[in-house]
Amino acid sequence: MIEFYPQIKLVHVAAIIISGVLFACRGVGVLAGARWPMWAPLRYLTYSIDTVLLTAALMLATVLHQYPFVHGWLTVKVLLLVVYVVLGSYALKRGATRAVRLYCFLAALAVYLFIASVARAHHPLGFVQWLT
Repeated sequence: MIEFYPQIKLVHVAAIIISGVLFACRGVGVLAGARWPMWAPLRYLTYSIDTVLLTAALMLATVLHQYPFVHGWLTVKVLLLVVYVVLGSYALKRGATRAVRLYCFLAALAVYLFIASVARAHHPLGFVQWLT
C-alpha cells in the first residue's frame, strides 16, 4: 500500500486546504451577517470534505505506521483538531454574540495554522521549535 502514499498525501493536503478555505469563507460570511454560510448544501459539502480528509489521514497513519498517542506530533494534531472543531462550532453557530463568534473564528484559524505547522515539522511544537 506504500506505493499509493503520494496520491493519498496529495488528497489529504488538498482536503486540508479546501476545508480551511471553506471554513474561512463561511466564517467571514457569518461575521458579515450573511445567511448563505449555513445553507444545507454548503454544510454537507463541508462534512464531505472533512470525511475525505479524515479518511486520507487514517490511510496515511496505516501506511506509515505512525499513530496518535504513539507519536507525539500526531497526538498534538488530534488534540488540536478537537479544539479546532469546538472553536469552529462556536465561530459559525454556537457563539452567543458577534464578538464571541469573532474571537472563536480567529482562534480557530490560529489553531488550524498551528496544526499545519505541526504537520510540516513533524514535531509537537510546530513552528515554535524554530523560535527557540
